Amino acid sequence: MSLREVLTPFTAWKHVLDAPVTIPDPIGREAAERYRGFHQNDMETCIGCGTCEAICQNGAIDMVPVEGQVTEKGDSGLRPMIDYGRCCWCALCVDVCMTGSLTMSNEYTWVDTDPDAFRFIPGLEEPWKDKEAGYRREGGRELSGTKRSHMGELAPALRGDNFSEICAGFTREEAILEADRCVECGLCVATCPAHMSIPDYIAAVRDQDYDRGLQLLYETNPFSEVCGRICTHKCETSCAALHEGDPIAIRWLKRHIIDNVPMERRLELVGGAKPANGHRVAIVGAGPGGLTAAYDLAREGCAVTVFEALAAPGGMMRYGIPEYRLPYDALDRDVAVIQAMGVEIRCNMRVGRDIALDDLKRDHDAVILAIGLQMGRGTRIPGSEGPGVEKAVDLLRRITAGEDVPVPERVVVIGGGNVAFDIARSMARLQKATHGTVGVTLTALEDRAHFLADAEELIEGAEEGVEIIDKRGPQEVMRDASGAVTGLRSWAVTSIFDDQGRFAPAYDQADERVHEGAMVIEAIGQMADVSLLGAELTEALDWNRGRIAIDAGFRTSEPWLFAVGDAVKGPDVINAVADGHRVAQSVMERVSLQEGIS
Repeated sequence: MSLREVLTPFTAWKHVLDAPVTIPDPIGREAAERYRGFHQNDMETCIGCGTCEAICQNGAIDMVPVEGQVTEKGDSGLRPMIDYGRCCWCALCVDVCMTGSLTMSNEYTWVDTDPDAFRFIPGLEEPWKDKEAGYRREGGRELSGTKRSHMGELAPALRGDNFSEICAGFTREEAILEADRCVECGLCVATCPAHMSIPDYIAAVRDQDYDRGLQLLYETNPFSEVCGRICTHKCETSCAALHEGDPIAIRWLKRHIIDNVPMERRLELVGGAKPANGHRVAIVGAGPGGLTAAYDLAREGCAVTVFEALAAPGGMMRYGIPEYRLPYDALDRDVAVIQAMGVEIRCNMRVGRDIALDDLKRDHDAVILAIGLQMGRGTRIPGSEGPGVEKAVDLLRRITAGEDVPVPERVVVIGGGNVAFDIARSMARLQKATHGTVGVTLTALEDRAHFLADAEELIEGAEEGVEIIDKRGPQEVMRDASGAVTGLRSWAVTSIFDDQGRFAPAYDQADERVHEGAMVIEAIGQMADVSLLGAELTEALDWNRGRIAIDAGFRTSEPWLFAVGDAVKGPDVINAVADGHRVAQSVMERVSLQEGIS
């Protein structure tokens, strides 16, 4: 070692009184306007989707619960926490943020002796919380497309006189483009009543792994082909992509998977049932709730028999939804998968007429009522009783069954929900095929923005010639001297609910109109036919505002009897599927308990 090397450390002492070249806090040295400094987050705009966490290659972001942030539809309640021991300030988290809530201040000074202080949740109390300068997502920058992929459908001129399916489904190219838009945030899973593995099956579309996609679908939904066409897709209202463009077409991607797996392969992938366990379960009604329960119970080894009053299974999926929305061969394929599990479906078997409910109780370990809402409600306005006034559900059932229905040149429909549009558009098709013209008027209490029907129903209904009139309240079915219907008299609606939020429509009587028509169709709601219960059981059961009362496990007040589906929860296929899973679980708990006792 040289003498110079030995003396070098001591030479620094000659600078001991000099001014330092570094300072602990460079006050007054502002960073550049767009400098990427410490993070900011708008807590109110943030939805906790976790996209920032997913894209961070350094694992510097964790989604954590924050006091005051509530989990609700479209918001996980979580917020990002940044670890500045890992962050490299690349700003990908800012660029990918769907809501634009996550930004970066241009603050860069932070002195602390506690290393945990450098892990914090932006948007709380950091000094630079409200600092305006810094890095934000570029206004026009998009890391994924904002527009939904185009999907082919029949033009109005080609569908007006027939019941051919309107939507063609995605091609592979269209589906991949749509799947690529998904950031896999998972907010949709929480919103879906059946909690389907939506990000995972969308990823399967992106990977073109349809076998895996189908297995994911059938983990939670035996009616995936049906729901791929007519699901109310509330999941899309929680989609993070909605904050910067169109939500992901979750429903159509589900359909795309099903369309690309042949029936034989579908049965192979779903697999079979467990060995018979000796338990027997009867289900009354072959709608989505009852058949989902049947599917689950059969897979557990139960002998399941479904009793259906109508000629074919499916309930309101078959007898309430027109084929232009749901082709019945698609429904039949879903039912075939359920039957492949060993479920026996006995059609044209009305409980209370062809077989007694007491017989089902005697011969089975449990009975599930899944009777649906098969009866239409009436307006009870003057003139509504008698020929020429029909219930929408009755007409839809007759159309499905191939029965003759009257097709006058002018028809008036009362209602603004999906059922109202189903019958209005069905009658328009029959009119076009019979008379060559369309003469359907649909009136509803609500304004267009608050119709209960899906938005596409209004668009497609108008395309097909249905006259849609909002904010009108029915007052009288008009009849001529012979009693024949001539139209509907209505008043303008000024409000629908009173100050307490109760349903109490108010009208401007001076604004009166008569809508001409030889038939008036009421589509204002549905109810269950509970006559099959008989007087004794009806009296024994607990009721809740006209519906059979159930607990969280769908048990009625009678321990052997369960209830599920539209009759207890209201009409919606995906909710019925979710409830079918839950009631099956409760039934299994009951039979397992009986097994332990015996």
